[in-house]
Amino acid sequence: MVGWMVGLSVMAVSLTATEAETPPAPPPAPYCEGEYADSYSALSPKARAFEQAMQKKYTYCVRSTAVYECLSYGAEGNVRRTRTPVSAHGTAFAYRQQAGETLLLTNEHVVEWPDVTSDAHPVDNVPSGCKRVKDGLSIVENEADHYDRDDIPLSKAVVDPQLDLAVIKSKAPLTVMPWKVGRSAAVRERDVVDVRGFPLGVFNATNMGKVISAYDRDEYKEWYHDDFVIDALLSQGNSGSPVLAISCKTGEFELVGVYHAGYSRGSALNVVVGIDQARDLMTNLRRTPKRAQEGTTPLDALARARVAKRAEVSATPFFPFGSRTAAVFPRADGTLLFALYEQDFPRRVHPLLVMEDLPVPSADEGFGKVGRVWFGGERGLLERPRAEQDAELQQQLARLLDALRRDATLAFSYQDSLPGSDESRQTFDTSARLGKTLERTIVAHRDLSDTAAELADRFAPDTTEPATRTESVLKNPPPPGIHLGLSGEPEGPPPTGTPPRASDARQPARSPQGKAARTPSGR
Repeated sequence: MVGWMVGLSVMAVSLTATEAETPPAPPPAPYCEGEYADSYSALSPKARAFEQAMQKKYTYCVRSTAVYECLSYGAEGNVRRTRTPVSAHGTAFAYRQQAGETLLLTNEHVVEWPDVTSDAHPVDNVPSGCKRVKDGLSIVENEADHYDRDDIPLSKAVVDPQLDLAVIKSKAPLTVMPWKVGRSAAVRERDVVDVRGFPLGVFNATNMGKVISAYDRDEYKEWYHDDFVIDALLSQGNSGSPVLAISCKTGEFELVGVYHAGYSRGSALNVVVGIDQARDLMTNLRRTPKRAQEGTTPLDALARARVAKRAEVSATPFFPFGSRTAAVFPRADGTLLFALYEQDFPRRVHPLLVMEDLPVPSADEGFGKVGRVWFGGERGLLERPRAEQDAELQQQLARLLDALRRDATLAFSYQDSLPGSDESRQTFDTSARLGKTLERTIVAHRDLSDTAAELADRFAPDTTEPATRTESVLKNPPPPGIHLGLSGEPEGPPPTGTPPRASDARQPARSPQGKAARTPSGR
């Protein structure tokens, strides 16, 4: 017992002497365990005073406008043109001045409008099928500012749909964000963030929140980037707002992201584009390389061989094409026949369109080349020789065949991945990514699918024209210029009582007026 007491006394004296010789380490900054702070208490008094003393803000309300022209027909068949103006508001912030201009960063969806409205690209209060004929960008006080003489015009420098970001520029000198660009990779859960913007386009506001998820992969529609999620209460109009975090090292704000979207079924689940991905865009005005979608392969001889093999061994060589169903049928001579069906397939099984994809002699020449084309209806199919096709129709058919090739390749890859998708996490993720890519492709090709249906409506055989059986075309197409009659109908020339077809009774239509000019007997 005596020895233990002596040892304890000696140790106490030794510790006291050590403490006297080494000064104590400074306590860690409050709520600062990583690169960015968990609390606003880490903001330095100097940075706080600087923010409060700023008379001019570096965030701006951006008004994006467009005019859409819609075509319709009056009671007398005359074409009517109706123009509809639309506008939206978002946020942009100035980050640099160069060559006498001010550069600002915002969201791509703030500054861009679709070229043509559709179900996949809707615009409020504008029907589908209307074309954008005018657009513009400007800085305004707020959404209620209708005095345009002091608006600051803006122009686009570079737009990146994958990041949902855009750099716009102004010739007027604007107040630039005083804080440095930080690192979104260093953001952690529970870090505090500060968001500056124009909620609903009404006024300049500051919202505070915290990071609730440091990583969220965003592959919605054309978006393809990394996000992080915050719980700040944000609204429409906040799109393009800078998201700032507090540096533990300096006690100052740093730009870590740009707010761009929110989960519609969640409360305060707002996603922010990480700023690390935008450095090249901001500095060099260069957009990110276009992503290589999962399952997309070059349309070469190898891809053709895979499609042909899949169609040959499969009893169901079908795949989605926009809002319709398509199929591919191989022939013994190596030709592929792509068929497109109605929306109510298989209730009605006659194809709207059949396209011949001929093999090429050399593998270096690609997937194949366009052959003959048949347009169909309930009466059967009718070939439209290339000599009857104008340049516009040939371009439309080339785009259709290219899209059919790509969609067949992607759909077959996805279908082949399903049986083994549950073998491992890797195979499951691969199959899931293929499925997402296929869904995006279906949406993207709805317009092409509708175009094919319109072409079939214009060029399908009418009652005065000889039609060919669908089975004959798909299994053993007749030589050019020969039409095999439908079952139950006599083959060869039409009956004597049928009036001869005039040489100008059917011409490739080049405009809607050409289509409207057809007589009712033509259908």
